[in-house]
Amino acid sequence: MNKLQAMEVFVEVVDTGGFTRAADNLQLPKATVSTLIASLETALSVKLLHRTTRHVSVTADGAAYYERCLRILSDVRDAEESLSRTRLSPSGRLRVDVPTGLAHDVIIPAMPDFFTRYPDIQVEMGCSDRSVDLVEEGVDCAVRGGVLVDSSLIARRVGMLDFICCAAPDYLRRYGIPAHPRELLQHRCVNYFSSRSGKILEWDFTRDGERLQVALPGLIAVNDTNAYIAAGVAGLGIIQTAGFVVDAMLADGRLTTILDDWSIDPLPVHVVYPQNRHLSAKVRVFVEWIAELFASHPGMRLPKAPPPAARAAPSPLESAV
Repeated sequence: MNKLQAMEVFVEVVDTGGFTRAADNLQLPKATVSTLIASLETALSVKLLHRTTRHVSVTADGAAYYERCLRILSDVRDAEESLSRTRLSPSGRLRVDVPTGLAHDVIIPAMPDFFTRYPDIQVEMGCSDRSVDLVEEGVDCAVRGGVLVDSSLIARRVGMLDFICCAAPDYLRRYGIPAHPRELLQHRCVNYFSSRSGKILEWDFTRDGERLQVALPGLIAVNDTNAYIAAGVAGLGIIQTAGFVVDAMLADGRLTTILDDWSIDPLPVHVVYPQNRHLSAKVRVFVEWIAELFASHPGMRLPKAPPPAARAAPSPLESAV
């Protein structure tokens, strides 16, 4: 039995949900597909698939093996790619992870351009505000906001996010407009808590050499960008977020900016990938494409000079990325 071929067949059966379609896609006789799966199960001494006359589903062992097969086959393709001319036309499955806000507002809307350039790449994009373990979860690269703390990752800075404070007009009519960050202590704020530590994150402000970092009262705390913005629009309190995320809501009046004469530390954005993993052509072109995309986005561009201070940890705004 050719083990790599058997893995490819198994992955195709799982992806398509059946032997017939997998055989068609791989241009193999259905009997060959069945034989390879049976041989694989015999060699592994586990049942990988549940079979009925109408349906094929993966077992618990099969699901775990499927994930391993994806990684192995991807590594094999990457190794071949690095030694062949296919580097000029990258292909294959690319697993990336991006923060919710960036996915929704910046990356997803631009993906048609990426697929026009690289039609042979299939992207699996995880969208969340949690920090995934790239190696453990088999992710090729990730976009992350904030100062990086994982020294095992190679990082390329691709953007900087500027932040604003804003609230729903109805909230401001009911509770007033704060003129100084200290007045936020008498207001309701929507808080954001870290998915890693569960800690509610503080807000920072700078003006004319005065710098404040405050923990603020609030009725609600969330750890998801969409929920965070929705809470602000619903009038649950003041929010501090990346400006580009709420541009449309500021334009149509759902939100109003406050404390405009105060600065908020910008948030660096990086693309990261494991240092012990070969930078395949598909990862390389995705990283370059992200860098190009952010360079042309008014809310993401890198400054010409480094900012005076970099945020030491993500903020409600880890949300906004």
